[in-house]
Amino acid sequence: IFQKLTWKTKDVEKCTVRGKNSDECYNYIKVLVPRNDETLFACGTNAFNPTCRNYKMSTLEQEGEEVVGQARCPFESRQSNVGLFAGGDFYSATMTDFLASDAVIYRSLGESSPVLRTVKYDSKWLREPHFLHAIEYGNYVYFFFSEIAVEYTTLGKVVFSRVARVCKNDNGGSPRVLERYWTSFLKARLNCSVPGDSFFYFDVLQSLTNVLQINHRPAVLGVFTTQANSITGSAVCAFYMDDIEKAFSGKFKEQRNSESAWTPVPEDQVPTPRPGCCAGEGSAAAYKSSTTFPDDTLTFIKSYPLMDESVPSVNDRPYFTRTTSRFKLTQIAVDTSAGPYKNYTVVFLGSDNGHVLKILASTDGANASFSTLLLEDIDVYNPNKCNVRGEDRRVLGLELDRDHHALFVAFSSCVIRVPLSRFTCVAAAGPALPLPYGRYTHTHDLKHNTKHSDNNLMTLTVCSFCTAFNHKGGLSFSAVFSWFLMTFWSH
Repeated sequence: IFQKLTWKTKDVEKCTVRGKNSDECYNYIKVLVPRNDETLFACGTNAFNPTCRNYKMSTLEQEGEEVVGQARCPFESRQSNVGLFAGGDFYSATMTDFLASDAVIYRSLGESSPVLRTVKYDSKWLREPHFLHAIEYGNYVYFFFSEIAVEYTTLGKVVFSRVARVCKNDNGGSPRVLERYWTSFLKARLNCSVPGDSFFYFDVLQSLTNVLQINHRPAVLGVFTTQANSITGSAVCAFYMDDIEKAFSGKFKEQRNSESAWTPVPEDQVPTPRPGCCAGEGSAAAYKSSTTFPDDTLTFIKSYPLMDESVPSVNDRPYFTRTTSRFKLTQIAVDTSAGPYKNYTVVFLGSDNGHVLKILASTDGANASFSTLLLEDIDVYNPNKCNVRGEDRRVLGLELDRDHHALFVAFSSCVIRVPLSRFTCVAAAGPALPLPYGRYTHTHDLKHNTKHSDNNLMTLTVCSFCTAFNHKGGLSFSAVFSWFLMTFWSH
C-alpha cells in the first residue's frame, strides 16, 4: 500500500508581501527524521515561516500541535540544514532568520536538556557555513560542514571543510559566561589532499557517510571537491573517528590581533578543566554539570573553538581522485558487505553530470594501504523522463537498499532505481554491459508514475533526499519519497 501526505502552506500571501517570489513561497520539506520507532518528525519552510510537525509512522496522522521551526528548519529551500534526534533531543544546524545572517548549531525538544546554541554572529564559531551531515557517535554529536576559513584570509574567501563536536550532556555555561550556549563546541579542519612538495587540496565537502568500518576501525568517507575558482577536481577521503578525537585533544588555534597570523595556543595558557571536555569525563571528571565549569574554562572556549591541527585522512591521501574530468562528484554511498562472500567494500559516487561511478575498495590488514579500482562509470540520467523543468543532471542523493540490491539515485525532477545486479559483478571486477536507465519515478507525479518490484522495501528514512527536491504542490517530494521507502510496499 502506498500512502501520500500533502502539507500545504497557508502563508503564501504573507510571503509574497515580504518580497519573495511566488515559487519561493511554498512548503519545502527540509527535515524528515524518525523521532522514535513510532513517530516521524517533519519540518517545512512553510512560505518563509518554518514549521514542524510530528506524524504517526503507521498512519501518517498528525500527532499534537505544530511546533515552531525556527533554528530547526531553514526559511528557504536553498539553505542547507541537517538534523537528527539523539537521546531524545533534536540536534539541528541551519540558518535561524529571514535574512540568513545567523547560522546556528542548535539543540531543542528535549524533556530535561536545556536549549543550547552556538554563539550568535561570531565568525570564530561559524562563518557562512554550508551544513552537510550530522552523526551521533559515543558521547558526542558531530556536525560536518564547509565554511569560509577565518584563519586563511590572505587570498580572500577560501572554503575549508570542518567537523564540529558537542557533548550530549552539555547543559550550557554559568549565568556569567555562555549561559544557554554550548560549552563543548570545538571544530577542526578536515584535510583531504594529495601529498607532495606542494599539497593539492580538495577543500569543499560535498557528501559524507555515516560511521562505518575501515580496516576494522570506525571511520567516515566523504566526497570533496576543489575550490570554485580552481581547476575542477574531486576526491574521496576517509577519516578515522579516533583521528577526529585526537584533533580535538590537540592544541587550540588563536590570532592574537587582527594583523597577526594564526598560531597554536601555548599549553600553559589552556585552563583546567580542559575547554571542550564533557562534564564528568577526563579533566572535567569532578564536575557534574557544565554549568559549574570555572569562568576561565568557559571564557577560553568562547574565544578559541578552533583546533590548530587538522584531521588527517586515512593514509594521508585520498582513496580516489578525479581531476581530468569536467564534472565534479556530489554524492557518496558505500556498501561494506558487497560480493558473494560479503567481504568487499564498494563505493558508489554520484556526479553533477548524471553519472554514477562504482569503485571497488580493498585493504589488507589493519595498517595496510588502501587501493581502489574503478569498475564502472555509467550515465543513469534519463533525459526522456527527468527533463520536467529543464535538464538538471546533478545527482542530489544516493541511497542503497541492500536488502533488495538496489541503488536509488535522486535528481531534482526524478528518482532512478538501479538494480545492483545491473552493475559489474564484484567477483569478476570486469566490464559490464551498457546500463539502461533503470526504473524511474517522477517527483512531480509520484502517484501515477511509481513503478515497483515484487519485493518489500526496507524500512528507511532518506534524510539526504530531504533537501533535494522542490515541488510546488504543497509537500516537497522529498517527504513523499521517504514515505515511498518506508515499508509501504508489500508482497
